[in-house]
Amino acid sequence: MALLHLNFESECLKNNTDLHIILPDKPREKTPAEFYGSGEKYKVLWLLHGTFGDSTDWIRKSNIELYACEKNLVVVMPSMLNANYVNWPTFALGYNAWDYLFQELMPLVYHWFPASDRREDNFIAGLSMGGGGALQYAVGHPEKFAAAAILSSAPQDFKSLDLEHPEEAMLPFMQRTRNSIANAGGLDKHLDSPACVWDKLPALVKSGALPKLYFCCGKEDFLYHRYEAFKAYAGEIGLQATFEEAPGYRHEWRFWDLFIQKALTFFGFNGEAQGNPF
Repeated sequence: MALLHLNFESECLKNNTDLHIILPDKPREKTPAEFYGSGEKYKVLWLLHGTFGDSTDWIRKSNIELYACEKNLVVVMPSMLNANYVNWPTFALGYNAWDYLFQELMPLVYHWFPASDRREDNFIAGLSMGGGGALQYAVGHPEKFAAAAILSSAPQDFKSLDLEHPEEAMLPFMQRTRNSIANAGGLDKHLDSPACVWDKLPALVKSGALPKLYFCCGKEDFLYHRYEAFKAYAGEIGLQATFEEAPGYRHEWRFWDLFIQKALTFFGFNGEAQGNPF
């Protein structure tokens, strides 16, 4: 595969930012002129990191290059700090992570690289915080993605959260939730923001506009109770999604490396290898 590292000044993030992209490799039976001059546009996976991570996480800790090579897939991995993939105008000069994907990153990728901009060719996935981001983007702009995979994450009903007495394991994440609510201008405005999809889903379910959705979680994951609560809620509102659990897995890369493969199969990449396997 071709692995690209791009560092550039982002208008939406107000600073230099890192981006890693995997591009399909030239098959050995084709000449460079044939391959690079073909004008072919490839399917795209927008792949998001979790809390404390960056654009290198999936490359360093999973076999995503191998899986992308086998599927002839473009994989786009941005760095988004711990911003929950939402706009934070109060951070420094402003850090608009929600706008970044749609207003800046998508135009960059579609126009600079051999990436298809068709809905049926675009997929989004992420782990933990990135899983929440993937769902936010899929729900906020369902016309952009054919499917989304949410690994080790699930929406929650913010109205029912006890922000003052959270579970110990949730303390670091609850602090970010408090900060996110303050950033939005209060709970009511936060509930209306892209970060909150719980209350938005019933109407979208009725409209039939949602992409295909895949949720998975390890049964030993500290977020498993949230996953279970959302799975029950999905049944109540008639959300047609695929749910998969795995015993013995925690919030860990062994799980994410295994289940990103399952997500690719869910997306429809289940045929024989197409790219250079070496």
